[in-house]
Amino acid sequence: MLFIFDLDGTLLNTITDLGYACNHALAQVGYPTHSIEAYPAMVGNGINNLIRRALPEGEQTEENILKVREHFVPYYNEHNCDFTRPYDGIPELLTTLKQQGYLLAVASNKYQAATEKIVNHFFPGIFDVILGERTGIPRKPDPQIVFDICNRLNRPSSTVHYLGDSLVDRDTARNAGVPFIACSWGFVPREQLLTAGVECLINYPSELLTQSNCKS
Repeated sequence: MLFIFDLDGTLLNTITDLGYACNHALAQVGYPTHSIEAYPAMVGNGINNLIRRALPEGEQTEENILKVREHFVPYYNEHNCDFTRPYDGIPELLTTLKQQGYLLAVASNKYQAATEKIVNHFFPGIFDVILGERTGIPRKPDPQIVFDICNRLNRPSSTVHYLGDSLVDRDTARNAGVPFIACSWGFVPREQLLTAGVECLINYPSELLTQSNCKS
């Protein structure tokens, strides 16, 4: 079996570093900043969409997004592990899955360089494939990232289970035709996930090992 994990809000709480990077970039271009608490509602579809949501109404042009991104990326590259931490129970879960012989992969909308750096910093040697946003490849919820992981590991999608914290992840799994397991500890409130009709929701990482209905 192959477990594919979302990154931000699923494996790692990255919101503080993302928020500081976005605020730094916004300020460099002369735009107002936001509280860190406002950022969970802005993330999930890649850096450009984060910046778009952070920009003031009427300023959300592609030109302005790219201006802000020019300041975001170098700052985030340097500071993306300052406050980021694994969620409680995630390191133990990954170690157990690895010991039990499962294949493990990351599928993120964070740009590839940052995805690789952060995953290898916190989980060295754990993941068999690490994929983020790549030029010319559509972002989640397009299922291509799931298919690319399966191809790299020579595994059919019928062996995949996908764990994520957002409706973007739900839709990615649905579009790929693979089972989705939602986690309640991430950026999307538990009530929102339930209202959206997710069929499998776990509240602690260790439940992934015991919830057989989530892995059928």
